[in-house]
Amino acid sequence: MKKSVKIEPLESLESEEKENRSNKIILLSVICILIMELCERLTYYSITANLVLFAKNRLKYDNSISSYIVQIFSGMSYVMPIVGGYISDSISGKFNTIYGSGLIYLCGTFLLPASAVDYRKWFGLTSDGLILDLDLTSRRIYFILALSLIAIGTGGIKANVAPFGAQQIDSLGPKMVQRFFNWFYWFINVGALIAYSCVALVQQNISFEIGYLIPFLSMLFAMVALVSGRNIYRHSYPAGSALLQSAKIIWEGFKRHKLVKNQARSEGKKTSSFDGAKKENGGSFDAVTVEGVLSSLKVLPVFIAILFYWVILSQMSSTYFLQGTVMDISINGAPMPVAVLNVFNVVIILILIPILDFVYRYLQKIGKNPTPLQRIGFGLVLTALSVAVAGIVEIFRVKELRAHGGVVQCLANKPYNASHISIFAQIPQFALIGSSEVFTSVTGLEFAYSQAPETLKGLVMGIFLLTTGLGNFLSTAVIAIVDALTKKDPWLNNDDINSGHLEYLFFLLCGLMTVAFFLFLFVSKIMKFDSEDKLKQKLARQDMEFTADENKITEI
Repeated sequence: MKKSVKIEPLESLESEEKENRSNKIILLSVICILIMELCERLTYYSITANLVLFAKNRLKYDNSISSYIVQIFSGMSYVMPIVGGYISDSISGKFNTIYGSGLIYLCGTFLLPASAVDYRKWFGLTSDGLILDLDLTSRRIYFILALSLIAIGTGGIKANVAPFGAQQIDSLGPKMVQRFFNWFYWFINVGALIAYSCVALVQQNISFEIGYLIPFLSMLFAMVALVSGRNIYRHSYPAGSALLQSAKIIWEGFKRHKLVKNQARSEGKKTSSFDGAKKENGGSFDAVTVEGVLSSLKVLPVFIAILFYWVILSQMSSTYFLQGTVMDISINGAPMPVAVLNVFNVVIILILIPILDFVYRYLQKIGKNPTPLQRIGFGLVLTALSVAVAGIVEIFRVKELRAHGGVVQCLANKPYNASHISIFAQIPQFALIGSSEVFTSVTGLEFAYSQAPETLKGLVMGIFLLTTGLGNFLSTAVIAIVDALTKKDPWLNNDDINSGHLEYLFFLLCGLMTVAFFLFLFVSKIMKFDSEDKLKQKLARQDMEFTADENKITEI
């Protein structure tokens, strides 16, 4: 008996081969972007890992000023994405903006080691006996200039690299986009892991000269990774500033709202806030564009509600770090970098993301996947617990120090009087805040991307990153207010942190985070959001209705 052989049509085979090749190109383009992001984050976290220590020991700033520098630098790095998003949308496109920002970033990483180098080792003395070295003021100028360029560069990259990566894989559907954001965050934290475990050790125990040269080299490699995929990327080109267009729609909508509302009321119709900007109501914009802006604006209350989350997150590189400098950093006599505790924040992220990626896919199959807002809310709870644990650790640290005396340890050539309690007592607070990032920060990126139409994704992602910067500035303001109100008995003593009350500051932040959580619950309850698929269907339906209306007008 002969077996029947199914002959596939030639067109079908060619189509399948083309699809496989297309998927391989998509995968390759995503890998280039992920490697670039890994190296860029390695650069960034290598710079921030011991920034407080460098500012205190090498540049002679006090505790408060050192904390301000870290938070203002971090804040500017997250405010600049708004500018980067504007340039991308209206002038150069995503790829060119990322590339240009990377070059600026590279200049900053070149200047940073210049502020750390001991030039006496290189040049010695002149024939007249003069010391060839930078004075403190010159070093500070190089330092501030370097951080400014790095903030501009990283801001331009941040606004565009995540949506640029998602753009490569967008054709494969929203589930693949969600997986991309999970793995995008995973690669970010691989870079952070290397920075906190290796580069921080070089900076603290060898020198900042070499320790700040490494970020320059990693940023150079990031640029190579980006450019290597240039010819296979799916590019988008500038189509005008989404920010300016959105501003015009909002202005025209408010200006004409009363007129349109009265007209609709006489006809027995309902109106939304920006209906006055629609062409069908005498405005200047089509209904799809107006509804896209309205949908994007709906996420702003959520972003505002989680603003204080970023205040707590910024403590890892400021007050958590300062707490670590006065705890025992040695293991069997071998000193560990203070920034090593960030490794536990990173490790928990690297472990949780793949696990949750599997869990979410399983929950999707059985129809019980938690909503983005539920995931974000759970992350806020973990954040409040983290800062509460930090306060408890501080109580026991100070109690032990006063009962048994301290141990003198040297950090970057400066002595610190530390408690005998190991720095690894900070693991729970770092692990909790790392877990919160998986739920709040990762999901926040996904939520921002899903709630905006294609033309506004860059803008909404930029606004989401802006809240991170505002959170850092708010953190600076909170510490400044605390300093001003506690001058007689300072909570954050600039000369000796052991004589302050850091635990009071941690418990204050815990209380404020709790209030922010209940604000988030309130906002989540009253706001209604569509999934990305439903949003696309809604906008497509309105586009069809608008086209039909135009055809009727043409016929008349």
